[in-house]
Amino acid sequence: MSQSNKFKTQATAFYILLLYIACQLSGLLLLIPGVGDLFLQFIDADTKESGIILVAWWSTITMAITFIVSFILISKNKNFWNVFKGEKASIGESIGWGILGFFLVLVGQSIAANIEMALGIPMGSENTETIVLITEIAPIMMVTTVLFAPILEELIFRRVVFGSIIQTQNFWLAGIISAIVFAAIHLEFTHLLIYAVSGLIFAFLYYKTKRLLTSIIAHMLLNGFVSITQLFIDDIERIMKEMQMILIFLP
Repeated sequence: MSQSNKFKTQATAFYILLLYIACQLSGLLLLIPGVGDLFLQFIDADTKESGIILVAWWSTITMAITFIVSFILISKNKNFWNVFKGEKASIGESIGWGILGFFLVLVGQSIAANIEMALGIPMGSENTETIVLITEIAPIMMVTTVLFAPILEELIFRRVVFGSIIQTQNFWLAGIISAIVFAAIHLEFTHLLIYAVSGLIFAFLYYKTKRLLTSIIAHMLLNGFVSITQLFIDDIERIMKEMQMILIFLP
């Protein structure tokens, strides 16, 4: 890659990072008197839960805008995806690794959770509980959780952060730095290890296949699995108890 193309690619990555930061901070606009009320008129949410509905729609729309603008910027730079040397994995292989990566993350999180418990850190994620609460009231939040958030987070933390560092450093340094940044952005510092392990596995998937599609698939599956499990936890527990009863009475 020529020096001019390299500079253009770094500039694109920087603009996308700024765009993502602006998206994350855009919620502060809702603190301006009148802004939230004005926005609520467009989504027809005149209920006692209008504040939660507002947050859900605001998150979804701002992330959708960030997604669209980011890929418009990327489309103007053909070298943006040229991070690694060598041939990329096929689409089929990338999808396969993405599905396998989902299970790798589950195992990694389980190990990290056990380490945290051994250290006396209580289980449970306030971030997850908040998102689930919002989703129960405003299902549109599921679009953000399962679609836009995984794509944008992989674009930022794997392509922009990890992808920029690994061009001059080894996998472990780039992976650990990007994983720590990924963990910190979730603002749950007691569970830093769980998020960091997830981030490191996502980085490995990207590095392994040289396609961001792989880590996006794994991330989407993880968010979808956690969301559905939490939303229907009571039904799942009831079904499990019923299955146990059936097994007891099998001849």
